[in-house]
Amino acid sequence: MRYPADSSRFVGLDEVRREVLESGYSAVHGLAAFAGDDDSRVAGAGHIDAEPATSLICGAVRFDHPAARNLVGLLPGIIHVEASDPLQTDWMQSTLRLMAAECRELRPGGETVITRLSDILVIQAIRSWIENDPTAQTGWLGAPQDSEIGRAIGLIHRDPAREWTVASLASELSMSRSAFAARFTDLVHEPAMQYVTRWRMHLAVNWLAQDGTTVAELASRLGYRSEAAFSRAFKRVIGVSPGAVRRNGNPIDAGAPAG
Repeated sequence: MRYPADSSRFVGLDEVRREVLESGYSAVHGLAAFAGDDDSRVAGAGHIDAEPATSLICGAVRFDHPAARNLVGLLPGIIHVEASDPLQTDWMQSTLRLMAAECRELRPGGETVITRLSDILVIQAIRSWIENDPTAQTGWLGAPQDSEIGRAIGLIHRDPAREWTVASLASELSMSRSAFAARFTDLVHEPAMQYVTRWRMHLAVNWLAQDGTTVAELASRLGYRSEAAFSRAFKRVIGVSPGAVRRNGNPIDAGAPAG
């Protein structure tokens, strides 16, 4: 697997796994090489020879939040960060050098520092994709960039237990009900109240699987007047009962509302 030497790319899991198996390099080895003085080498696992080639740093990131899990489903197989643009790559090079320094010295707390820097690296790469790829600026992912609908989504996320209606959301935005409903559906690709319900249920999946919250507590936390009403809505959206998720952890990939 080769890319031009002037490119920086985040590649898909299957492609990374194949390259690591073929090369026999380790991510730590690559980071250590990156910290050296030889500017001809790039951080990562891969081939270093006379021909310009891009190498790889390999890692894994776990996304637990519903919105983040859904974002993963929207990501392309490759995120290309253009290396010829210093505004795009300065942050990447600096972050990688900091990670390399931590790998080389192994100081107390180094693993935590590397983990946090890895988070920053992934977030910055995704930001770059959102800002530069037109396909990332539509649907569920692009809707928050709209001044009115983005604010509505923020209100729903911050207070999922509130008794939201199309009228109350439209009122918060000083829009008419019809204009708000049409714009929300057009940008998010589902009606506002369906989004509200789906967001609540996917939050419930997280809380059931991770915190062991009871169904009664969830019903109250998410604004339902009865446990039965909450359970019906949960099974309709998620496909299994709250009790099944609580017993088995998170048996399904419950992403955020789709766009």
